[in-house]
Amino acid sequence: MVKMKTHRAAAKRFKATGTGKLKRMKANKSHILEKKSPKRKRNLRKSTLIDKTKEKNYKKALPYL
Repeated sequence: MVKMKTHRAAAKRFKATGTGKLKRMKANKSHILEKKSPKRKRNLRKSTLIDKTKEKNYKKALPYL
C-alpha cells in the first residue's frame, strides 16, 4: 500500500500534545497592533487547542502525528 502524505501546511501550523490533541497558535498578531490593547496582544501570544469539531479533519491531514 502507498504511504499517506502529510499535508505540509497543516504540519507547520499544528503540533500534537502528549494526549494526542492538536495545538495551534492564535491569529491576529501580525499587523494592525496599535489599536489592540497590551492585554489582548499578550493573550494572542499563547497557544490554544483545536476545536473538537475540526480535530478529526486535521488529524486526517496529519497521519503520522
